[in-house]
Amino acid sequence: MIKKEIFIGFIIGILANSIGILLYILLFSDLGIEETIREAIKGDFFGILIAAGAILNFVPFFLFIKKDRIYKARGVLMASIFAALVIAVFKIF
Repeated sequence: MIKKEIFIGFIIGILANSIGILLYILLFSDLGIEETIREAIKGDFFGILIAAGAILNFVPFFLFIKKDRIYKARGVLMASIFAALVIAVFKIF
């Protein structure tokens, strides 16, 4: 049961991050979604794009904390840590 709650929180965190990335692209980029991602990878600012999308993880995290869904909040936190690891990998390679 606990693992399921953490997994649900992780999936919600990944979805929130993805939606955050899409919102950032739609609001601040003159290019399309695919072109922006391609240019971000080529221009070495894909990590910044992921970090900007991760800001949206605050919403489900604090919502879960407020509703006393601690294990789901842990899952969202794990998704944020996963995003940080992805950023580190993109910076290294």
